[in-house]
Amino acid sequence: MRPLEELVRPNIRTLKPYSTARDEFSGGEITTWLDANENPYDNGVNRYPDPHQKLLKQKIAALKGVREEQVFIGNGSDEAIDLCYHIFCRPGVDNAVSIAPTYGMYRVAADINDVEMREVPLGADFSLPTDALLAAADERTRLLWLCSPNNPTGNAFPAAGIERLLREFDGMVVLDEAYIDFTAGPGFLARLGEFGNLIVLQTLSKAWGMAGLRLGLAFASEAVAGLFARVKYPYNINSLAQQAVAERLTEDIAPQVAEIRAERDRLAPQLAACPAIGRVYPSDANFILVRTPDPDRMYDALISAGVIVRNRSRIPGCEGCLRITVGTPAENARMIETVKNFRL
Repeated sequence: MRPLEELVRPNIRTLKPYSTARDEFSGGEITTWLDANENPYDNGVNRYPDPHQKLLKQKIAALKGVREEQVFIGNGSDEAIDLCYHIFCRPGVDNAVSIAPTYGMYRVAADINDVEMREVPLGADFSLPTDALLAAADERTRLLWLCSPNNPTGNAFPAAGIERLLREFDGMVVLDEAYIDFTAGPGFLARLGEFGNLIVLQTLSKAWGMAGLRLGLAFASEAVAGLFARVKYPYNINSLAQQAVAERLTEDIAPQVAEIRAERDRLAPQLAACPAIGRVYPSDANFILVRTPDPDRMYDALISAGVIVRNRSRIPGCEGCLRITVGTPAENARMIETVKNFRL
């Protein structure tokens, strides 16, 4: 890996971040707040939120087994994805490498930031194309995107392949573990100390059931996490979201996660037995990718039955495929009944 200072955009190295009113005092007991031009009448949300999310970071760090200084909290993982380009890629100059098919926001954010995205197709049975990913990079490649378990394919990649990319790629490896709670593997969060070029993305939208609160997490070395904090907008996480997330993190999600995994494993053979399903791909996530000869018509049939899935059939590598999220047992039964009775 190149030294971090060589990977960071020159303007970001010298950036003086915006200083909020709350950044300009060193502590003490304040009872009269006249620094931020806020409405003084208390209604629960009249004050600006903590721009550093200190209490929430403490809870997340304790939950994830990392240091607070290694945590970035974003407005969804999409904010962290966008900031990776802001921090590391010069518009119109640098490029990024990604597997394909994968989560579409990596490319969308690249396009927004005028960064070339070099997509490398997955191998047979959606395997990790390690050699091809390394070959696609050049001296202007700053980011390598991996999603494991991958969306929309559902499979987690072997740790050995990810390790090789971390050791041999000469830039930052962004490992998106949005679905890590549904797989048997431990992920790479505990290994941040081994790899200075590793950024791990996680989310509270999936296993934690907080998609409506829009809160994503990035974990990295203290130096890299500090860059995220420098570049982000000051009040990116609102007060209500911080409070709601802090309360939700005290709950035990293990029973729900276990039920979703059990439903996933129960659904797979049931889908495979349906006449109109040609293949069910193994999944380590909370969804199942299936291949069918007539995905558009099956999608429409499910819509008519009040069930919506994701039609991925127009994505290269996923031709003929629908992505089906694992729902409640009742929701899954409704979906299975429609697919079972679908006739080609």
